[in-house]
Amino acid sequence: MSLDFISLENIQELSHNYGYWAIFVGILLENLGIPIPGETVTLVGGFLAGSNELNYWLVLSDAATGAAIGGTIGYWIGKVGGWVLLVRISRIFRITEDKILSIKDKFSENAGKAVFFGRFFALLRIFAAPLAGIAEMPFWKFFIYNLAGAATWSLTMVTLAFFAGKLIPLEQLVQWVSEFAFLALFVLAAVVFIPMWLESRHTQKINN
Repeated sequence: MSLDFISLENIQELSHNYGYWAIFVGILLENLGIPIPGETVTLVGGFLAGSNELNYWLVLSDAATGAAIGGTIGYWIGKVGGWVLLVRISRIFRITEDKILSIKDKFSENAGKAVFFGRFFALLRIFAAPLAGIAEMPFWKFFIYNLAGAATWSLTMVTLAFFAGKLIPLEQLVQWVSEFAFLALFVLAAVVFIPMWLESRHTQKINN
């Protein structure tokens, strides 16, 4: 499927034409799993605020509200039907249900951190909320971390574009932020999965 319709140029055009609605809806849809680059939408909003085309506080409010609402919907999707779907997907990749339960328990131990800091990692921003629902994280706890994470992420992205956009071309800023998000995801995956892999190999040697 082509994603040309969500290029930086098209996001800028939509933001020019629809203003705050484009920012709110774009970030909301990304948090629902639709392949829209939420970081780019937020950076464009901050850039337009820095050039006095939009109001900084309204852009910030739009971004935080869209992210928070999207995350909340994602949580309930995970809570209602996420576990069944996850088990079915795991069977395709021949992952046992016991292994999935182990991963679920480990996620539960760090669910708050995952929901809050997940905003700054590519892909995890989309999946952290449904995973919190699957892990049966109490909603009141999720609500606090989700709101705090959405506000912090929005403040960081909008403010960064608001000031840096006056010194750096928007295209370069978007590229750097995207590269950082994927690099952070790679490092996080290494930190999480390498110890699990080493532990699994150690267990296999003991059993043999």
